Amino acid sequence: MLTDVKGKSMNVTQMKMARVALDWGVGDLAAASGVSAEVIDRIERDGRFPPSTMGLLQGALEANGLTFLDGNYSGSGGPGVRLNGPTNRSIDVDIHQVVQYEEYLVNDAPPGAGG
Repeated sequence: MLTDVKGKSMNVTQMKMARVALDWGVGDLAAASGVSAEVIDRIERDGRFPPSTMGLLQGALEANGLTFLDGNYSGSGGPGVRLNGPTNRSIDVDIHQVVQYEEYLVNDAPPGAGG
């Protein structure tokens, strides 16, 4: 397991999760990291890797908006991945696209009405 400068770890499962989060194929990760697609396929298949190669892969994924969680944070679960911001995927982030009815955008309750 590789530990980066932030103290977070990336393992092979996290690398696969990161590719899915970014909607990347092996070729996309290869292009971003400079590691050949064949080597990435072998790492994902066999689970063995040189730390220097994993460092290149992790750096490319982090540069594209991912943070790796080592499981030692407040919350349940083990190691994982977190998106730092919006990706090119079709996720609604505009409140005007998410809210079904425009009248819900305006607070029209009388003062002290509570929630």
